[in-house]
This record gives sequence, C-alpha cells and structure tokens, in this order.
Amino acid sequence: MPLPSEPQTPPLPYTPDYPIRTERLDLRPVTLDDVAAIHAYRRRPEVSRYLYSDPFDEAASRDFVASRSTRTTLRESGDGLQLAVVVRDSGTLVGDVTFVWKSSAHRQGGIGYVFHPDHAGHGYATEASRALLKLGFEELQLHRIQAELDGRNTASARLLERLGMRREGHLRENEFLDGEWADEVIYAMLAREWRAQRHPAPRQ
Repeated sequence: MPLPSEPQTPPLPYTPDYPIRTERLDLRPVTLDDVAAIHAYRRRPEVSRYLYSDPFDEAASRDFVASRSTRTTLRESGDGLQLAVVVRDSGTLVGDVTFVWKSSAHRQGGIGYVFHPDHAGHGYATEASRALLKLGFEELQLHRIQAELDGRNTASARLLERLGMRREGHLRENEFLDGEWADEVIYAMLAREWRAQRHPAPRQ
C-alpha cells in the first residue's frame, strides 16, 4: 500500500484526455491514416541510426502503425502509449512519442521520441517530451521517469538536459548496434525535481 503521505496514482485502466495539447502541438493516438507521414521519417537511415531497428520499408511502417495504434490506454505495468505529434496550426505530423508505465508498484515511467529531421530546430521534440513528463508526474503521480539512449546520440542527450533530466548512468558497450558496440546512457527525473522546476522556490 502507498504511504499516506504519497500521492495516489489514478485507477487503471487510464486513458488520457486526447488530444494532449501543448502550446503548439496536439499529441493523439497513432492511426492507420498516419502510415505515409510516419514512413516519411522512419525510412530514413539518419533517423534509425540510434534506434533498435533498421530503416523501415513500407510494409514495416504499416506494421508499426497497426501495432501502435492500439496503444492508447494504460491497463497494467509495462503498457505504453504511442502518440503522433501534430502541429496544430498546420495539421502536420512531425514525429511520434512513447510513454511507458514501467511499474505501478514503484511508480516508474519512461519516455521516448522519434521526429522527422526536416522539422528539427523548432523545439517540437522538447515540447512534446515535456508534455509526457507532465502526464507522468501530474496526471499519473509517478515518482520517477527515465529515458534511455544510444551514447552516440548527443542531440538526444541535449534534449533531455533541456528538460531538466539528470544523467544517471553510462553503460559501456552494452549494446551491439550498426555492427559495433555502443554505449547506453540513462537520464531520469524525480517528481520532486519536476515540481521544483515547475514551481521554483522564491528567492530570499
């Protein structure tokens, strides 16, 4: 049982109120209509370089979207949400993000993101990822959220640092990717760090 002083997580199953809206973006469930837009960036070698998959052909993109389109509700530990990121003003799908409920008992979550490089430089990935942190900490009352990335992916590391996440671990050559041994880096944030960031203490 949670300690009396700890916030209560919402009862499962839990479905967010879609779309999750930020200043410029709508995060909504992936649908079969998104195949072409998602294939446009998931097929690119520079996008798949730091992922656990090769560039998608059209069949792989269809399979990906079909399997992810059902990930809209959290029912138990291990479940995830797969959400398309759409620029509200233009209706353009610019990427997709993942939120994973890692452990209900320990109130742990995880985030991930893949974005079209043609839309880089606008802060969309940071804005969407911050919305996932807000979902985890404020809606689900999680204690800790983490992200794992290929140690060579310095752009992703900078994104997580902009979010205020801490570099917690560096695992040396623990993954064999693209024909070579690669490091894995772990970033994380605690609920109290999120609250301090959102509501900084007044200066004395």
